[in-house]
Amino acid sequence: MKAEFIKDLFAKFEEVASVVDGVECWSARDIYPLFGYTQWRGFQEAINRAKESCKNASCDVLSNFADIRKIVKTGVSEKKIDDILLTRYACYLVAQNGDPRKPEIAFAQTYFAVQTRKAEIIAQRLEEHERVAAREKLKETEKQLSESARLSLR
Repeated sequence: MKAEFIKDLFAKFEEVASVVDGVECWSARDIYPLFGYTQWRGFQEAINRAKESCKNASCDVLSNFADIRKIVKTGVSEKKIDDILLTRYACYLVAQNGDPRKPEIAFAQTYFAVQTRKAEIIAQRLEEHERVAAREKLKETEKQLSESARLSLR
């Protein structure tokens, strides 16, 4: 894959991401062209296979593939269309279940795997930082308790 193609897709994936109720997600309607699909119907097939993968992995399908309706403008009028909010995990599963002949799918597989790993590392580091901070607080509390006990024994 060419470097410019990769940079362009990376920027587009980041651009269409949003945060809903504290969870990073992507609108399936916004993201399907980035997966190399020209028709919604073909992308829905990949989503359905991804939902099966999610279910077979004992993960909550509804939490990762949230059905929504959104309003789109069609000329001078508006209409409601079905959409799906996809979590990072759902996007990863869709990429894994997409058409492997599409270079965009190959990129999406790597993008979501790498981004998921980055998120895991950040969460791990935050957890470690909190653990160290809690140990320091405990150490300080024990020190104060020891000092109070020493003073009360005098």
